[in-house]
Amino acid sequence: MSSEVNQAHEAIEKMTPTAYISEHLQNLTSTGAHQASIVDFSVINLDTIFWASLMGLVAVFILLIAARRATPGVPGRFQCLVEMIVEMVDTQAKSIVHGDRTFIAPLALFVFFWIILLNTLDLIPVDWVLGVNQFIGNFGGHVPHNRLVPTTDLNATMGMSLSVLVLVFFYSFKVKGFGGFLHELISAPFGAKWYLAPFNLALNIIEYLAKGVSLGMRLFGNMYAGELVFLLIALLGSVWTFNLDLTLFGLVGHVIAGSAWAIFHILVILLQAFIFMMLTLVYIGQAHSHH
Repeated sequence: MSSEVNQAHEAIEKMTPTAYISEHLQNLTSTGAHQASIVDFSVINLDTIFWASLMGLVAVFILLIAARRATPGVPGRFQCLVEMIVEMVDTQAKSIVHGDRTFIAPLALFVFFWIILLNTLDLIPVDWVLGVNQFIGNFGGHVPHNRLVPTTDLNATMGMSLSVLVLVFFYSFKVKGFGGFLHELISAPFGAKWYLAPFNLALNIIEYLAKGVSLGMRLFGNMYAGELVFLLIALLGSVWTFNLDLTLFGLVGHVIAGSAWAIFHILVILLQAFIFMMLTLVYIGQAHSHH
């Protein structure tokens, strides 16, 4: 086993910068192969499923703890923080969704917490993942790849986006009825004239497709770009040597630049979670409105 670990270390040290970045962006898949196209149902990214599920459970656990610790007296810091977020989400839901919000407001709250936790995984140093993989290898485990941040995987963000789109259709049918929804598809936005029905239908189909694609691509694009910046900063610090020395350049390039980007990236993490939550409310709110 020690010889295999040494071989793994040697392989890493021989990496080029391009191979180093590619190594960090590969998923642990069910088949060992990687996606040959954007849509490939034969490959399951196990690391994305694991971390997304784990962060979802953590989000539920945090909200349950906050609910159980809620007291009518003077609240603590944790309760104040959660109550501020709950009030913010509830206020946004009331102003956007005009209808029954029994399920919608808690959904928006969960989505907000969940995406924050998913995005926060990006703050874990990029080379810790490889280090953990090698540590597991010392005990007989085998984890060749482990992509830590699910929101840097297009499959995850598009899956979340499609889930929102399914909810939009569900509430459209629930609020307007099947006939009302179909009538809206062929009568909005240009009117109910029969000769305008094909144009209305085409525009509505394009609108729904644009909603689904843009919602997932926006979150993926921002988080993927942030991950690439972390990897480039790690290269500046020569973490895996690349025949360079960890001198003053490495300190400035890796530690200082990495810390500065991590602080800035916190804003990106929160902003992307807020945008996804707000667009979820907006799309569901549009499903409640009549044209």
